[in-house]
Amino acid sequence: MGRLRHLVDSAFLRRVSWHFRRVTTKIDRRFFASLFVGLVVVLAIAALSVWLAETDRTLNDFGASLHWSVTTVFGQGDASYVSTPVGWVIGWLLGIFGVAIVATITGALVGFVIDFLLKEGQGMGASGYKDHMVICGWNATARDLVTELSTDAYKTQLVLLCDRERSPAPNDVYFVRGTPSNDADLKRAGVDCARTAVICPDDGSNEADMTSILTVLAIESIAPQVRTVVEVNNPDHVPHFRRAGVDELMVSSKLAAHLMARSALYPGLSELVTDLVSGGEGSELYRVELPTDVVGFSIDDVSALLRKEHCATLLAVNRNGHTFSNLATDFKFELGDDLIVVAESLGKLHPLQDSRA
Repeated sequence: MGRLRHLVDSAFLRRVSWHFRRVTTKIDRRFFASLFVGLVVVLAIAALSVWLAETDRTLNDFGASLHWSVTTVFGQGDASYVSTPVGWVIGWLLGIFGVAIVATITGALVGFVIDFLLKEGQGMGASGYKDHMVICGWNATARDLVTELSTDAYKTQLVLLCDRERSPAPNDVYFVRGTPSNDADLKRAGVDCARTAVICPDDGSNEADMTSILTVLAIESIAPQVRTVVEVNNPDHVPHFRRAGVDELMVSSKLAAHLMARSALYPGLSELVTDLVSGGEGSELYRVELPTDVVGFSIDDVSALLRKEHCATLLAVNRNGHTFSNLATDFKFELGDDLIVVAESLGKLHPLQDSRA
């Protein structure tokens, strides 16, 4: 039962369902309605004719004639059921009519499959994912982000939404061609079912920041529960992003300037920070759930426990949406706290599940 539920709820079936709904809205329903009515009329006339010409004209004989007509249309009829010229002619006509019906149905199915494959290849489909990450826009940061996430211990499905003819991302990233600030394109990327949306400006201009603000507003309108993280070009635009409701933002120029200043004063810091925030070998930053068995423990006790059992170093604690570092020794952990640690891998620690915390 669980496997069946998982199959029905798969991303692939949701994509097929989305394409089916899209295709059916463009189908001429009057044509198929007329085809169905015509089929019913032809079968009724054929069954009646065979009933009059071939049988004793009882009610059971009419049912048998109708069954023969239906099976003949689909190529499964019993040729020995009729034995008069009238029955033979009707059988031939039903066979020809059946070929036309089957060809029409087959053509519709083949057309749907071709349309599905073409739209998917052109980025015109729908992701169908849940609890995934949507990357809006493409630049060097987005490229490095995809590379970083591909090596992270906590795997997540990635969807790229940008206005490119072809996907610039690796094949394991689902590509949606469109405008990140467009509601319909965001829904095709599955932003309403996503965990996080990352907005990357296409270039370093102020206009790109304005587009990012519109994207944040669109996401907050469609899915306010989704966590939004934005790369900002101009620090002067930060208040506008805050008013738009962004959850987290990164001003690349300010981060680079601060890191260069600290590295100039204290050599070696840039290498350390780069190692912590980059993928590959070495220790990385993780945000994990607080083990329930350490609630009420002091900061020193939890730090020692993390070092001993998980080879992790405690850097900060997040409580009620606020991050605290360099805590006093009398700090006590409470239920609902989560930890920011440095470790080579997650190990037995559990990554934080609540993206809005």
